[in-house]
Amino acid sequence: MAENDGHLQASAIDFVNHAEKLSLLPQNPGNQEARATTAVRAKFITPQDPVIETADGNRLPTVPVAEATRLNELKDQVKTDKEASNNDVSLPNRSSEQSNTTDAPLSEAYPPQRTHPLFPQLPLYGPPSLLRNLQCFAFRTSSFFLSLAFLGTIVLGSAFTSIPLMLKHIGLRLTFRNPDVRRPFHEEEKKRRKIRKGAAREWKRQRRRRREQSRKAEGKEEEGPDNEFQPTEGGSDPILCDVGYYARRVGLDMEEFKVQTEDGFIITLWHLYNPLEYTPVSAERRDYRTPQIFTRDAANEPGKENFWSGQRKYPILMIHGLLQSSGAYCTNDDDSLAFFLCKSGYDVWLGNNRCGFKPQHHMLRYGDPRMWNWNIRQMGIMDLPALLSRVLAETGFEKLGLICHSQGTTEAFVALAKEQRPDLGSKISVFCALAPAVYAGPLIGKAYLKFMRVISPGMFRIVFGIHAFIPIMMTMHQILPAKLYGALGYRVFSFLFNWSDARWDRDLRDRMFQFAPVYVSSESMRWWLGRECFAKHKCILATKDEWMQEDMEDEGYVERHGGSASSNGPLPTTTTTPSPDDSSTDDDLRHSRGHRAWYDSQVPPFALWVAGSDELVDGHRLLRRFERGREPHVRIVHSKIIPEYEHLDVIWAMDSIEKVGKEVREVIWKTIPEGVR
Repeated sequence: MAENDGHLQASAIDFVNHAEKLSLLPQNPGNQEARATTAVRAKFITPQDPVIETADGNRLPTVPVAEATRLNELKDQVKTDKEASNNDVSLPNRSSEQSNTTDAPLSEAYPPQRTHPLFPQLPLYGPPSLLRNLQCFAFRTSSFFLSLAFLGTIVLGSAFTSIPLMLKHIGLRLTFRNPDVRRPFHEEEKKRRKIRKGAAREWKRQRRRRREQSRKAEGKEEEGPDNEFQPTEGGSDPILCDVGYYARRVGLDMEEFKVQTEDGFIITLWHLYNPLEYTPVSAERRDYRTPQIFTRDAANEPGKENFWSGQRKYPILMIHGLLQSSGAYCTNDDDSLAFFLCKSGYDVWLGNNRCGFKPQHHMLRYGDPRMWNWNIRQMGIMDLPALLSRVLAETGFEKLGLICHSQGTTEAFVALAKEQRPDLGSKISVFCALAPAVYAGPLIGKAYLKFMRVISPGMFRIVFGIHAFIPIMMTMHQILPAKLYGALGYRVFSFLFNWSDARWDRDLRDRMFQFAPVYVSSESMRWWLGRECFAKHKCILATKDEWMQEDMEDEGYVERHGGSASSNGPLPTTTTTPSPDDSSTDDDLRHSRGHRAWYDSQVPPFALWVAGSDELVDGHRLLRRFERGREPHVRIVHSKIIPEYEHLDVIWAMDSIEKVGKEVREVIWKTIPEGVR
């Protein structure tokens, strides 16, 4: 018995020592908060994505797999030894077993140099300690000045490259020529400008009329609206970062929900609705719930009472791109994709990724490095399922339509992969990918982006920190006038990503940039642009060696069947009878295709809209992957290349509703489950 008690005491000490590294706070005697937030178990969301459950039932973000596995092993060992000893020996108090684990330097928390080639292990940051706080302060200080210098270089670069355009513009004006005449939608821009001015004047007249009528009516019931969508905001645009305001300008409105992810982040979900047919839910119901997903809460079962007609609409979830919020879908008045789909009869929900405009976690605070220890993998594995779960819970449907742009498509492509969370496919009727970001475009080789790729992970953290990525951008958003910020935002992003506003409504451009940038983690930007991940492999789900090998196999297949060795098109069909050797080779090729596929039979149908002039990502290569049979389980229900479109044109071009929006509406309708439609 004494020997068993000794084993139990030793295993309990090991467990407590290890648990402290993964807890919210150091384990000090008498600190009830520290005891309540002690790590007690690692929950594996996927085999590679463990989160920490604390004693009070809350969650802390992802930790390295080895640390999570060790925690569970030690807990199991304590349980085994306790059963063997058949004795009630309690876990020891850390007052007598205080270790120096939490004081380990952050340099020792760096991930291994090589783990998974596409998703390297994230660092382990323990609970606060004096040394950790000092090191965090050092990182924040160095990154403030160095990242500010980097941002200043980008701003100066954008200013210098704008000089020739400005001089050309001035030259045309001096010769009494209008430089805007060459814009592809010049006449349409003039027409819309005139309509907006007329609408602003009419809004002022209506306000005066309503005030006069209200004085004369003395309690008489006001006449109802003349049309289905009655604006409740109007006049000149003050240029706000407010989706609800722009929804009200087109006769809609918005309610905001809070959603908790499985690793404890609180993210924002916006619901668009017509106030003439829907009653918003209570603030209590809109608040965040437990981190468990796809569980129906009996007290919050969706009902038809919010829709006056009693008939719910089919839900759509829209996810935004890098450095943006889902407000990007709401900037073009009635020609905004979100408003267009809402007025087309869908129930539109706008999902935002973690941190966004207001970083929030159920347990962590802004200054804690664990608050920012995430990248695209966590956004796909944690954020997307949480948003899907909440929309389905609120609407009562079994499936929804998913629309993503740019980085939003990356989240979905990662999450749906067979090694990640393929079961999410059963919740999605169709995945509409706008400017899909799977393969890198030529822009990744630009000098200012290459700088991030050549520096080491340690130097990246010194320059850009271990918290938010260049947070001064959000400070500038708050203090600069809206028009100045919009103009500056356009110039900087145009310089970085080589796009133009040629196809946008220029009068609305300042509004478009009110919804970007948002808070993102430095780890996330390191995943995109650092030396280990996307910038190196130029793909989100295959290493560079893997997709180059696939290209070689495809070219060999084409050559054996008498075609061209070009990689610019699908594999040809042929009526030529192959030789036995060729047949065997092709059988092997088909087998290897299925073996290397990213998706399994649970994947939902895909629909893709590719911007043909997009230099940021290569949508053509993704389409070729599907055309060449690399994904035997993927069903492409729609695909389109728009040659003249750049990366943001799929959501902001003046003709995007004609070329994208109406097709999206039709694709979603055709893929709705029969019983629901």
